[in-house]
Amino acid sequence: MEKRAPFATRFEESRGRYFEEAPSATRTPFQRDRDRIIHATAFRRLKQKTQVFVAHEGDHFRTRLTHSLEVAQIARTIARTLGLDEDLAETLALCHDLGHPPFGHAGEDQLDACMRPFDGFDHNAQSLRIVTRLERRYPQFDGLNLSWETLEGLCKHNGPLTGPDTSVTDLPAAFRDFPHLEDLEIDQFAGPEAQVAALSDDIAYNNHDIDDGIAAGLFTVEDLMELPVVGDVFRGVRIEYPAIDDRMVSYEAVRRLIGLWINDLVGETRARVKRHKPKSAAEVRAMDGPLIAFSEGLEGPQRALRAFLHARMYKHYKVNRMRSKAKRVLADLFDVFLAEPQTLPPPWSGLAVPVPEALRARIVCDYIAGMTDTYALEEHRRLFDSRSLV
Repeated sequence: MEKRAPFATRFEESRGRYFEEAPSATRTPFQRDRDRIIHATAFRRLKQKTQVFVAHEGDHFRTRLTHSLEVAQIARTIARTLGLDEDLAETLALCHDLGHPPFGHAGEDQLDACMRPFDGFDHNAQSLRIVTRLERRYPQFDGLNLSWETLEGLCKHNGPLTGPDTSVTDLPAAFRDFPHLEDLEIDQFAGPEAQVAALSDDIAYNNHDIDDGIAAGLFTVEDLMELPVVGDVFRGVRIEYPAIDDRMVSYEAVRRLIGLWINDLVGETRARVKRHKPKSAAEVRAMDGPLIAFSEGLEGPQRALRAFLHARMYKHYKVNRMRSKAKRVLADLFDVFLAEPQTLPPPWSGLAVPVPEALRARIVCDYIAGMTDTYALEEHRRLFDSRSLV
C-alpha cells in the first residue's frame, strides 16, 4: 500500500455541504457520504434492478446492487494502490447507478422516449436528482446533503459536462434543475477518485458480462477464444486446468482478466503521473485529459470485447425480447399515469394533481425510475390485467 499521493483528494480540505452540519466525531466526510448512500432507499432498490437480464430471469445474474458492490471493491483496490482516498472512490462507485430505472438500458431508452416532449431522461442526471431532492430522510433538508466532492464526482465521473460545443442549456433537465450545478466546475474533469470509479465500472461490467453471458447460454467459452487478450486468458486457464468445466474456466478467467485490467490501469496512470506531476486534486481536474486511464495497448482488446458482447449478448434475440417487453411495460405505465394521475399511489398522486403537464410528467418519470423490475411488472399487472382488480 502506498502513502497518500499528493494529488489525492483530502477529506480534511473538503469544500463541505450545501446545508451546514456539524462534523462527525467518528467518520470522515466521505465515509459519512458512503454510509448515507448505503442507507438510502434508492440504493436498496438496486437489488432488483438488472444490468442486462430482467430480475425474474434468475437469481445468479448481476443486479445493479451486486454490480455496484463489485465496482466498489475494484475502486477501493485501485485507489489504495495509487494512494488516493479509498472512501471517496468507494462512495462514488456505490452511487454511480442510483438513477437507473428498471430494466437496464432498455428502461432508460424508453423513459427518455416518453419524456422527449418534457426535456428527456438521463440516468446520470437522475442520480443527482435522487441524492439532492428525491431521497427524504432528514428533517433539515431534502436529499442526502452529500459533500461537494461526492456531488462533483457523481456528476462528472464520465468527464466534463460542458465544453466548447456544450453549455448548461444543453444538459439534461435534472442537471439544470440543481441550483449549484455550475459550482461543481462542470467544465473540468472530475477528481482522481471519481475517475477511478468510472473505469472500475468499465472493468466490472466488461468482465462480469462475460460471466453472465456464459451462464445464460448466450455464448460459450470457445466463442471467446478468438478475442485478443480475453481469448489468451481463457486458453491459459484451459491449458493449466484441463479437467475443470466451463463454469470454473469462466470464473478463473474472469478473475484473471479483472487483475489484468487493474494492473494495466495502474501502470498507465503511474506513467501519466510521472509525466504530468500533478500536485493536487485541483490540478487533476484542470488537466486537458483524464489522469486515470487504460493504456493504448488495451484499447484494441477492449473494443473487440465490447463489440463481441454487443453482438452476442446485448443484441441477442432473447435479450431483445426482454427489452421489447420491458419497453412496452414502461410505456404503458407512463401513459396511464400521465393521463390519469389519480391512479398514482400516495404521496405521488398528491404531487401530480393539479400541476402543469410538464411537471406532472417529471413526477411520473421520478416514480417509474424509482421502481424495481419486479415492482414495475406488478404495477403493470395491477393496471392492465382485467383479472386483477386490486
